[in-house]
Amino acid sequence: MTRVMTLPPSTPMAIKSSPVMSDSTLSLPGQLDRWLAARHDDLVGVRRHIHMHPELSHHEFETAAYVARLLTAAGLRPKLIQRGNGVTCDIGKGDRVVALRADMDALPLLDVKNVPYRSTVDGVTHACGHDVHTTVLLGVGMALAQLDELGELPGRVRLIFQPAEESINSGALQMIDAGALKDVVAIYALHCAPQFPVGLVGVRSGPFTAACDSVEVRLTGRGGHTARPHLTADLVHALGRVVTEVPALLGRRVDARAGMSMVFGAIHAGEAFNAIPNEGVAKATLRVLSREAWREAPELVEQLIKDVVAATGATVDVRYTRGFPPVINDRMASAVIAGAAGAALGADRVVEAEVSMGGEDFAFYLEHVPGAMIRLGTGIPGIDVKMDIHQANFDVDERCLGYGIRTMVHTALAALSSPF
Repeated sequence: MTRVMTLPPSTPMAIKSSPVMSDSTLSLPGQLDRWLAARHDDLVGVRRHIHMHPELSHHEFETAAYVARLLTAAGLRPKLIQRGNGVTCDIGKGDRVVALRADMDALPLLDVKNVPYRSTVDGVTHACGHDVHTTVLLGVGMALAQLDELGELPGRVRLIFQPAEESINSGALQMIDAGALKDVVAIYALHCAPQFPVGLVGVRSGPFTAACDSVEVRLTGRGGHTARPHLTADLVHALGRVVTEVPALLGRRVDARAGMSMVFGAIHAGEAFNAIPNEGVAKATLRVLSREAWREAPELVEQLIKDVVAATGATVDVRYTRGFPPVINDRMASAVIAGAAGAALGADRVVEAEVSMGGEDFAFYLEHVPGAMIRLGTGIPGIDVKMDIHQANFDVDERCLGYGIRTMVHTALAALSSPF
Protein backbone atom coordinates (compact mmCIF):
# COMPACT_ATOMS: atom_id res chain seq x y z
CA MET A 1 0.00 0.00 0.00
CA THR A 2 1.20 3.53 -0.71
CA ARG A 3 0.69 6.18 1.93
CA VAL A 4 0.62 9.81 0.79
CA MET A 5 2.38 11.92 3.39
CA THR A 6 0.91 15.35 4.03
CA LEU A 7 1.83 17.81 6.71
CA PRO A 8 -0.04 20.49 8.59
CA PRO A 9 0.12 23.91 6.90
CA SER A 10 2.84 25.06 9.32
CA THR A 11 5.22 22.35 8.14
CA PRO A 12 7.39 23.51 5.22
CA MET A 13 8.57 20.16 3.90
CA ALA A 14 7.20 16.65 3.54
CA ILE A 15 8.79 13.52 2.14
CA LYS A 16 6.81 11.64 -0.43
CA SER A 17 6.17 8.01 0.41
CA SER A 18 5.95 4.76 -1.48
CA PRO A 19 6.74 1.24 -0.31
CA VAL A 20 10.38 0.44 0.30
CA MET A 21 9.81 -3.15 -0.80
CA SER A 22 7.95 -2.85 -4.06
CA ASP A 23 9.69 -5.86 -5.62
CA SER A 24 10.40 -8.82 -3.36
CA THR A 25 13.03 -10.13 -5.77
CA LEU A 26 15.30 -7.18 -5.06
CA SER A 27 17.88 -7.19 -2.29
CA LEU A 28 17.45 -4.60 0.43
CA PRO A 29 20.26 -2.33 -0.85
CA GLY A 30 18.55 -2.15 -4.23
CA GLN A 31 15.17 -1.42 -2.74
CA LEU A 32 16.60 1.26 -0.48
CA ASP A 33 18.52 2.83 -3.36
CA ARG A 34 15.30 3.20 -5.34
CA TRP A 35 13.42 4.55 -2.33
CA LEU A 36 16.14 7.11 -1.61
CA ALA A 37 16.54 8.16 -5.23
CA ALA A 38 12.87 9.12 -5.32
CA ARG A 39 13.28 11.23 -2.17
CA HIS A 40 16.72 12.77 -2.52
CA ASP A 41 15.45 16.27 -3.23
CA ASP A 42 12.95 16.12 -0.37
CA LEU A 43 15.61 14.93 2.08
CA VAL A 44 17.93 17.71 0.95
CA GLY A 45 15.04 20.14 1.49
CA VAL A 46 14.57 18.90 5.05
CA ARG A 47 18.27 19.28 5.81
CA ARG A 48 18.33 22.79 4.34
CA HIS A 49 15.25 23.84 6.29
CA ILE A 50 16.91 22.74 9.53
CA HIS A 51 20.16 24.42 8.47
CA MET A 52 18.34 27.69 7.80
CA HIS A 53 16.58 27.61 11.19
CA PRO A 54 19.24 26.56 13.73
CA GLU A 55 18.63 26.59 17.46
CA LEU A 56 21.17 26.64 20.27
CA SER A 57 21.51 23.99 22.98
CA HIS A 58 18.41 23.59 25.18
CA HIS A 59 16.36 25.80 22.82
CA GLU A 60 15.55 23.26 20.07
CA PHE A 61 11.78 23.68 20.43
CA GLU A 62 10.96 24.47 16.79
CA THR A 63 13.33 21.80 15.51
CA ALA A 64 11.77 19.19 17.79
CA ALA A 65 8.26 20.23 16.72
CA TYR A 66 9.30 20.03 13.06
CA VAL A 67 10.73 16.53 13.58
CA ALA A 68 7.54 15.44 15.35
CA ARG A 69 5.34 16.76 12.53
CA LEU A 70 7.33 14.90 9.89
CA LEU A 71 7.20 11.65 11.86
CA THR A 72 3.48 12.06 12.47
CA ALA A 73 2.93 12.63 8.75
CA ALA A 74 4.74 9.34 8.13
CA GLY A 75 2.14 7.54 10.22
CA LEU A 76 4.29 7.29 13.34
CA ARG A 77 3.60 8.37 16.92
CA PRO A 78 6.46 10.55 18.12
CA LYS A 79 6.61 11.77 21.71
CA LEU A 80 7.99 15.12 22.76
CA ILE A 81 9.80 15.03 26.08
CA GLN A 82 8.28 17.14 28.84
CA ARG A 83 10.40 20.23 28.10
CA GLY A 84 9.47 20.06 24.41
CA ASN A 85 12.97 20.13 22.90
CA GLY A 86 13.55 16.39 22.40
CA VAL A 87 11.69 13.62 20.60
CA THR A 88 11.47 9.84 20.84
CA CYS A 89 9.60 7.58 18.45
CA ASP A 90 9.18 3.80 18.50
CA ILE A 91 8.68 1.80 15.32
CA GLY A 92 7.61 -1.85 15.31
CA LYS A 93 6.89 -4.23 18.16
CA GLY A 94 8.91 -6.25 20.63
CA ASP A 95 10.24 -6.29 24.18
CA ARG A 96 13.83 -5.59 23.11
CA VAL A 97 14.53 -2.17 21.62
CA VAL A 98 17.38 -1.04 19.38
CA ALA A 99 17.90 2.73 19.60
CA LEU A 100 19.28 5.16 17.01
CA ARG A 101 20.26 8.65 18.15
CA ALA A 102 20.63 12.04 16.45
CA ASP A 103 21.45 15.43 18.02
CA MET A 104 19.67 18.63 16.95
CA ASP A 105 21.44 21.70 18.40
CA ALA A 106 23.56 24.26 16.55
CA LEU A 107 26.60 26.32 17.53
CA PRO A 108 26.95 30.04 18.39
CA LEU A 109 28.86 30.86 15.20
CA LEU A 110 28.13 33.21 12.31
CA ASP A 111 27.29 31.35 9.08
CA VAL A 112 29.66 32.80 6.47
CA LYS A 113 28.66 30.53 3.56
CA ASN A 114 27.26 32.15 0.43
CA VAL A 115 24.53 29.56 -0.20
CA PRO A 116 20.72 29.78 -0.53
CA TYR A 117 20.27 27.77 2.68
CA ARG A 118 22.50 29.99 4.81
CA SER A 119 21.38 30.36 8.43
CA THR A 120 18.62 32.92 8.94
CA VAL A 121 19.52 33.26 12.64
CA ASP A 122 22.31 35.74 13.22
CA GLY A 123 25.26 34.21 15.05
CA VAL A 124 23.91 30.65 15.06
CA THR A 125 24.70 27.90 12.57
CA HIS A 126 24.85 24.13 12.16
CA ALA A 127 28.63 23.94 12.04
CA CYS A 128 28.83 20.41 13.45
CA GLY A 129 26.44 18.61 11.09
CA HIS A 130 23.58 18.05 13.48
CA ASP A 131 21.19 19.08 10.71
CA VAL A 132 22.56 16.10 8.75
CA HIS A 133 22.24 13.77 11.75
CA THR A 134 18.61 14.79 12.25
CA THR A 135 17.72 14.43 8.57
CA VAL A 136 19.36 11.02 8.35
CA LEU A 137 17.41 9.74 11.35
CA LEU A 138 14.17 11.14 9.92
CA GLY A 139 14.83 9.28 6.67
CA VAL A 140 15.65 6.10 8.58
CA GLY A 141 12.43 6.40 10.55
CA MET A 142 10.32 6.79 7.41
CA ALA A 143 11.97 3.84 5.70
CA LEU A 144 11.57 1.64 8.77
CA ALA A 145 7.95 2.73 9.16
CA GLN A 146 7.18 1.40 5.70
CA LEU A 147 9.07 -1.83 6.34
CA ASP A 148 6.99 -2.24 9.49
CA GLU A 149 3.79 -1.58 7.56
CA LEU A 150 4.77 -4.37 5.17
CA GLY A 151 5.59 -6.75 8.02
CA GLU A 152 9.32 -6.64 7.30
CA LEU A 153 10.60 -5.06 10.52
CA PRO A 154 11.64 -7.86 12.91
CA GLY A 155 11.44 -5.93 16.17
CA ARG A 156 11.24 -2.47 17.73
CA VAL A 157 13.46 0.48 16.89
CA ARG A 158 13.52 3.71 18.89
CA LEU A 159 14.51 6.99 17.29
CA ILE A 160 16.05 9.47 19.76
CA PHE A 161 16.26 13.12 18.66
CA GLN A 162 18.33 14.75 21.37
CA PRO A 163 18.89 18.39 22.36
CA ALA A 164 22.05 20.01 23.71
CA GLU A 165 24.94 17.83 22.60
CA GLU A 166 27.11 20.95 22.44
CA SER A 167 26.43 21.86 26.08
CA ILE A 168 28.25 20.72 29.20
CA ASN A 169 24.73 20.43 30.61
CA SER A 170 24.18 17.44 28.36
CA GLY A 171 20.95 16.74 26.50
CA ALA A 172 21.80 13.04 26.56
CA LEU A 173 21.19 12.99 30.30
CA GLN A 174 17.91 14.81 29.73
CA MET A 175 16.77 12.12 27.29
CA ILE A 176 17.91 9.30 29.57
CA ASP A 177 15.98 10.85 32.46
CA ALA A 178 12.92 11.01 30.17
CA GLY A 179 13.10 7.23 29.63
CA ALA A 180 14.78 7.13 26.22
CA LEU A 181 16.73 3.98 27.15
CA LYS A 182 13.81 2.03 28.62
CA ASP A 183 14.01 -1.57 27.27
CA VAL A 184 16.93 -0.58 24.99
CA VAL A 185 19.54 -3.32 24.46
CA ALA A 186 21.88 -1.42 22.12
CA ILE A 187 22.25 2.09 20.71
CA TYR A 188 23.91 3.44 17.55
CA ALA A 189 24.74 6.84 16.10
CA LEU A 190 26.78 8.52 13.39
CA HIS A 191 28.69 11.79 13.21
CA CYS A 192 29.65 13.93 10.24
CA ALA A 193 33.31 13.55 9.24
CA PRO A 194 34.50 16.11 6.66
CA GLN A 195 37.91 14.44 6.64
CA PHE A 196 36.34 11.46 4.85
CA PRO A 197 35.04 11.83 1.30
CA VAL A 198 31.33 11.37 0.85
CA GLY A 199 30.45 7.71 0.44
CA LEU A 200 32.85 6.42 3.10
CA VAL A 201 32.10 5.58 6.73
CA GLY A 202 34.66 5.14 9.48
CA VAL A 203 34.24 2.50 12.18
CA ARG A 204 36.26 1.68 15.25
CA SER A 205 35.98 -0.61 18.26
CA GLY A 206 37.07 0.69 21.65
CA PRO A 207 38.00 4.33 22.39
CA PHE A 208 36.36 6.63 19.84
CA THR A 209 36.24 10.10 21.41
CA ALA A 210 37.77 11.49 24.58
CA ALA A 211 36.23 12.51 27.85
CA CYS A 212 36.20 16.29 28.11
CA ASP A 213 36.20 18.16 31.43
CA SER A 214 36.97 21.78 32.29
CA VAL A 215 39.38 23.05 34.93
CA GLU A 216 39.51 26.59 36.35
CA VAL A 217 42.46 27.61 38.51
CA ARG A 218 41.97 30.82 40.49
CA LEU A 219 44.93 32.25 42.42
CA THR A 220 44.92 35.02 45.01
CA GLY A 221 47.74 36.60 47.00
CA ARG A 222 49.53 39.76 47.94
CA GLY A 223 50.28 41.95 44.94
CA GLY A 224 52.83 44.69 44.62
CA HIS A 225 55.55 46.38 42.59
CA THR A 226 57.45 44.32 40.01
CA ALA A 227 60.65 45.81 41.45
CA ARG A 228 60.05 43.89 44.69
CA PRO A 229 58.50 40.49 43.77
CA HIS A 230 59.96 38.97 46.96
CA LEU A 231 57.37 40.95 48.92
CA THR A 232 54.49 39.49 46.92
CA ALA A 233 52.93 36.20 45.93
CA ASP A 234 53.88 36.56 42.27
CA LEU A 235 50.65 35.31 40.69
CA VAL A 236 51.79 35.71 37.09
CA HIS A 237 54.80 33.54 37.80
CA ALA A 238 52.60 31.07 39.70
CA LEU A 239 50.12 30.82 36.83
CA GLY A 240 53.00 30.27 34.44
CA ARG A 241 54.15 27.33 36.54
CA VAL A 242 50.64 25.89 36.63
CA VAL A 243 50.10 26.01 32.87
CA THR A 244 53.50 24.46 32.09
CA GLU A 245 54.23 22.09 34.97
CA VAL A 246 50.85 20.51 35.65
CA PRO A 247 50.33 19.12 32.11
CA ALA A 248 53.92 17.84 32.16
CA LEU A 249 53.46 16.18 35.55
CA LEU A 250 50.29 14.43 34.34
CA GLY A 251 52.45 12.73 31.73
CA ARG A 252 54.44 11.15 34.58
CA ARG A 253 51.51 10.27 36.81
CA VAL A 254 49.12 8.72 34.28
CA ASP A 255 49.73 5.77 31.95
CA ALA A 256 50.44 7.21 28.51
CA ARG A 257 48.01 4.70 27.01
CA ALA A 258 45.17 6.52 28.81
CA GLY A 259 45.57 9.37 26.32
CA MET A 260 45.27 12.18 28.87
CA SER A 261 45.79 15.74 27.63
CA MET A 262 45.48 18.99 29.59
CA VAL A 263 45.54 22.18 27.50
CA PHE A 264 45.04 25.71 28.81
CA GLY A 265 43.00 27.99 26.58
CA ALA A 266 42.65 31.10 28.74
CA ILE A 267 44.84 32.90 31.25
CA HIS A 268 44.42 36.34 32.78
CA ALA A 269 46.19 38.25 35.52
CA GLY A 270 46.67 41.98 35.95
CA GLU A 271 46.74 44.95 33.58
CA ALA A 272 49.81 47.05 34.39
CA PHE A 273 53.24 45.96 33.18
CA ASN A 274 54.90 47.07 36.41
CA ALA A 275 52.40 45.79 38.98
CA ILE A 276 52.01 42.24 40.26
CA PRO A 277 48.25 41.57 40.57
CA ASN A 278 46.52 40.07 43.58
CA GLU A 279 44.26 37.79 41.52
CA GLY A 280 44.67 35.62 38.42
CA VAL A 281 42.86 32.81 36.63
CA ALA A 282 43.69 30.11 34.11
CA LYS A 283 41.21 27.80 32.35
CA ALA A 284 41.88 24.46 30.69
CA THR A 285 40.27 21.40 29.18
CA LEU A 286 41.21 17.93 30.40
CA ARG A 287 40.72 15.20 27.80
CA VAL A 288 41.27 11.48 28.30
CA LEU A 289 40.47 8.29 26.39
CA SER A 290 40.44 5.87 29.33
CA ARG A 291 37.26 5.60 31.37
CA GLU A 292 39.25 4.55 34.46
CA ALA A 293 41.70 7.45 34.18
CA TRP A 294 38.80 9.85 33.65
CA ARG A 295 37.19 8.75 36.90
CA GLU A 296 40.42 9.36 38.83
CA ALA A 297 41.33 12.64 37.08
CA PRO A 298 39.63 15.25 39.33
CA GLU A 299 41.45 14.28 42.51
CA LEU A 300 44.82 13.89 40.74
CA VAL A 301 44.60 17.17 38.81
CA GLU A 302 43.56 19.17 41.86
CA GLN A 303 46.39 17.73 43.96
CA LEU A 304 49.02 18.44 41.29
CA ILE A 305 47.84 22.05 40.96
CA LYS A 306 47.98 22.58 44.71
CA ASP A 307 51.45 21.03 44.92
CA VAL A 308 52.78 23.30 42.17
CA VAL A 309 51.24 26.44 43.67
CA ALA A 310 52.32 25.67 47.25
CA ALA A 311 55.90 26.87 46.77
CA THR A 312 54.76 30.23 45.34
CA GLY A 313 52.90 31.45 48.42
CA ALA A 314 49.67 31.99 46.49
CA THR A 315 46.27 30.72 47.58
CA VAL A 316 44.61 28.45 45.05
CA ASP A 317 41.02 27.48 44.33
CA VAL A 318 40.48 24.68 41.79
CA ARG A 319 37.11 24.22 40.13
CA TYR A 320 36.94 20.94 38.26
CA THR A 321 33.77 20.51 36.18
CA ARG A 322 32.78 17.17 34.74
CA GLY A 323 31.88 17.18 31.05
CA PHE A 324 31.40 14.02 29.02
CA PRO A 325 32.82 10.52 29.56
CA PRO A 326 34.85 9.00 26.72
CA VAL A 327 32.94 7.23 23.96
CA ILE A 328 34.05 3.60 24.18
CA ASN A 329 32.48 1.66 21.32
CA ASP A 330 31.37 -1.82 22.32
CA ARG A 331 33.20 -4.58 20.44
CA MET A 332 30.08 -6.49 19.36
CA ALA A 333 28.13 -3.33 18.52
CA SER A 334 31.05 -2.11 16.42
CA ALA A 335 31.04 -5.40 14.53
CA VAL A 336 27.30 -5.08 13.94
CA ILE A 337 27.48 -1.57 12.52
CA ALA A 338 30.63 -2.32 10.49
CA GLY A 339 28.93 -5.32 8.89
CA ALA A 340 25.77 -3.32 8.27
CA ALA A 341 27.73 -0.50 6.64
CA GLY A 342 29.50 -3.00 4.41
CA ALA A 343 26.18 -4.52 3.36
CA ALA A 344 24.67 -1.10 2.75
CA LEU A 345 27.54 0.59 0.90
CA GLY A 346 30.05 -2.11 -0.03
CA ALA A 347 32.98 -3.36 2.03
CA ASP A 348 35.40 -1.05 0.21
CA ARG A 349 33.56 1.99 1.59
CA VAL A 350 34.08 1.02 5.24
CA VAL A 351 37.38 2.27 6.66
CA GLU A 352 38.95 2.50 10.11
CA ALA A 353 38.18 5.69 12.01
CA GLU A 354 40.86 7.46 13.99
CA VAL A 355 40.44 8.24 17.67
CA SER A 356 39.29 11.81 18.26
CA MET A 357 40.21 13.90 21.30
CA GLY A 358 36.95 15.79 20.87
CA GLY A 359 34.06 15.20 23.28
CA GLU A 360 30.69 13.64 22.48
CA ASP A 361 27.82 13.11 24.92
CA PHE A 362 26.76 9.91 23.16
CA ALA A 363 29.11 8.49 25.82
CA PHE A 364 26.39 8.88 28.46
CA TYR A 365 24.17 6.37 26.65
CA LEU A 366 27.08 3.93 26.52
CA GLU A 367 27.37 4.14 30.31
CA HIS A 368 24.01 2.31 30.38
CA VAL A 369 23.83 0.08 27.27
CA PRO A 370 26.31 -1.23 24.68
CA GLY A 371 26.53 0.62 21.40
CA ALA A 372 28.73 2.27 18.83
CA MET A 373 29.18 5.52 16.92
CA ILE A 374 30.61 5.77 13.41
CA ARG A 375 31.85 8.61 11.22
CA LEU A 376 29.90 9.52 8.10
CA GLY A 377 31.98 10.92 5.26
CA THR A 378 30.71 14.37 4.24
CA GLY A 379 33.77 15.75 2.45
CA ILE A 380 33.05 17.98 -0.53
CA PRO A 381 35.18 17.10 -3.57
CA GLY A 382 37.21 19.80 -5.25
CA ILE A 383 37.46 22.30 -2.40
CA ASP A 384 40.91 23.82 -1.84
CA VAL A 385 40.73 24.31 1.93
CA LYS A 386 40.39 21.32 4.22
CA MET A 387 37.12 21.66 6.11
CA ASP A 388 36.52 20.76 9.73
CA ILE A 389 33.55 20.81 12.08
CA HIS A 390 32.99 23.85 14.33
CA GLN A 391 34.10 26.20 11.56
CA ALA A 392 31.86 29.06 10.43
CA ASN A 393 32.00 27.90 6.78
CA PHE A 394 31.23 24.23 7.51
CA ASP A 395 29.13 22.48 4.89
CA VAL A 396 28.63 18.95 3.55
CA ASP A 397 28.22 17.06 0.32
CA GLU A 398 24.50 16.37 0.61
CA ARG A 399 24.83 12.94 -0.96
CA CYS A 400 25.91 11.93 2.53
CA LEU A 401 22.24 11.85 3.53
CA GLY A 402 21.57 8.80 1.40
CA TYR A 403 24.71 7.01 2.57
CA GLY A 404 23.82 7.71 6.19
CA ILE A 405 20.25 6.46 5.80
CA ARG A 406 21.38 3.29 4.04
CA THR A 407 23.89 2.57 6.78
CA MET A 408 21.55 3.16 9.69
CA VAL A 409 18.62 1.22 8.18
CA HIS A 410 20.91 -1.78 7.75
CA THR A 411 22.28 -1.23 11.25
CA ALA A 412 18.83 -1.26 12.81
CA LEU A 413 17.90 -4.49 11.02
CA ALA A 414 21.21 -6.16 11.85
CA ALA A 415 21.03 -5.10 15.50
CA LEU A 416 17.51 -6.47 15.86
CA SER A 417 18.94 -9.88 14.95
CA SER A 418 22.04 -9.61 17.15
CA PRO A 419 22.39 -11.52 20.44
CA PHE A 420 22.43 -8.48 22.74
